[in-house]
Amino acid sequence: MAPLSRTLSFEKYQGIGNDFIVIDAEDDGIVSPDLAAKLCDRRFGVGGDGVILVLPGGPSALARMRVLNADGSIPEMCGNGIRCMALHVARHHTRASRGERVLDATFETDAGPRRCHVELDGDENRAADVTVDMGVVRILGNRRISLPGEKSEWSEIDLVEVNVGNPHAVSLRRPSAEEIDRIGPRLATHEAFPEGANIGFARVQDRGFLDLVVWERGVGLTLACGTGACAAVAAACSRDLAPWGSPVTVRLPGGPLTIWVEGDGGRAKMRGGARHVYSGRVDVAG
Repeated sequence: MAPLSRTLSFEKYQGIGNDFIVIDAEDDGIVSPDLAAKLCDRRFGVGGDGVILVLPGGPSALARMRVLNADGSIPEMCGNGIRCMALHVARHHTRASRGERVLDATFETDAGPRRCHVELDGDENRAADVTVDMGVVRILGNRRISLPGEKSEWSEIDLVEVNVGNPHAVSLRRPSAEEIDRIGPRLATHEAFPEGANIGFARVQDRGFLDLVVWERGVGLTLACGTGACAAVAAACSRDLAPWGSPVTVRLPGGPLTIWVEGDGGRAKMRGGARHVYSGRVDVAG
């Protein structure tokens, strides 16, 4: 007998190239880790960097976000993902969808509550600007990682460990693309990081600008990483390469984000856009 199937309705969003399958759900059991990996497959599924479940919120939150990475793992937080979710809620579930162009709301995440301010730009499918309170940023210290067998200057790498509700380690030097492909996955799964880590490779251009690429645990190299941008700015500030409390433009492959970090142990804010790409339905087993 053929397995039973069901149809999932979803919407596809992207935040500066970081793309997500967004699903309204009553509980987080609607998408298992295995199903998330199948949905995110870019050849045999819908394709995406992750699945975002929009769940009922608590007494002080409009909704709750649950993120599943492309490999089915569950991160604590996703900066680009929460901008996409905020746009989704603004389009469908709030007064913004009835003609108002601004939404202020708090969303629950596995890293704690996050306040979002959404400004639509006249096209309800696009947020011209989403500002997110990303919570407390903590510098955990400096760490030198050895990569046995690496035959290059990257056999030992100095990293700044940063927690942005999820774990990051930032290099303030930038390898080549080929080197990142080689060392990124080794660093993200290194024994020094028992829960894995998102690895940022930053190049500070001046005190107000830095370039960044991120190898995300559970995903790989992506076009953008919002928490990674916060971690990179905090790391640069800790080395006096960028100013605490002032806006820093972080240029990622998918586009720019503006980041403020108040200080070590202070809060971070992130500003950037998001866009609805399309709506769809997919048949899944079970």
